[in-house]
Amino acid sequence: MGQRFSYGGQAVIEGVMMRGRNNLAVAVRRSDGIILHEEKLRPWAQRYPILGVPFIRGSAALIESLVMGVRALSFSASQFAEEEEAELTTKDLIMTIGFAVLLTVGLFIALPAYLVRLVQANISSNVLLNIVEGLIKIGLFLLYILGISAMEDIRRVFEYHGAEHKAINCYEAGEPLTVENVAKYTTVHRRCGTNFLLIVFFTSIFVFSFFGRPPFLQRVLLHVALLPIVAGIAYELIRLAGRPNRPWWVEVITAPGLLLQKLTTREPDAEQIEVAIKALQVVVDKDQAKQGTALGSPGHVVH
Repeated sequence: MGQRFSYGGQAVIEGVMMRGRNNLAVAVRRSDGIILHEEKLRPWAQRYPILGVPFIRGSAALIESLVMGVRALSFSASQFAEEEEAELTTKDLIMTIGFAVLLTVGLFIALPAYLVRLVQANISSNVLLNIVEGLIKIGLFLLYILGISAMEDIRRVFEYHGAEHKAINCYEAGEPLTVENVAKYTTVHRRCGTNFLLIVFFTSIFVFSFFGRPPFLQRVLLHVALLPIVAGIAYELIRLAGRPNRPWWVEVITAPGLLLQKLTTREPDAEQIEVAIKALQVVVDKDQAKQGTALGSPGHVVH
């Protein structure tokens, strides 16, 4: 029997993307039915074994997931354009990801580093200063989530996010993927990307405490340079969180992320659940036909 594997993905516009061992499926609901898009995958860690090494694989998996996520979003958006849109070129993909990275650095690294300067003269402890900066980052993240939650289109995405989690929870429980079975499961999942982001924030507080309080520009550059290390640590913690025999302290550090998922997921309707089932069933069937993938075991895919 092959190595056990758990599935993950993300919500897209009126749909869900699911990723398997060597394939990806995007299911999108339009007025004329469910449109399905499939891609074969060759994970980076298979092509470059060094990218599968612990504490290195975290950054690689994050970037790989971002690339696949942008492609999936592009496909889903194209299904609702008045005219058929061309597939994203490599240049378009690089520009889109570059913009997302710049926005993330600006909002969650540069802005907190600037704001913490306003109070650092009154804080003598470097650890406490980094805790304050970490709390600012978390506060900004919460405001961002609350802000986009007011948008109707985003609320729909959050409903599909909930459908994705429900389908995976049902699958991992070993039940058949029917609308009735999936509907009874929770919209919360420990391997959710929301959990990963909060763990990144918590990990950054610890890591950055070892580097004193450099000037603003140096602080921003240092935080950017250390981000792969922070992401690598956070990824290993997410892997631990997905195990049934996870340590108690992992339960503690993942608890805030589970609460936050109450904001980033919504209860889906039956049609949204059907879309999530379709995407998941495609990748599961492909994997089982090719490799005999084991069922229902928590794994390491961040979704």
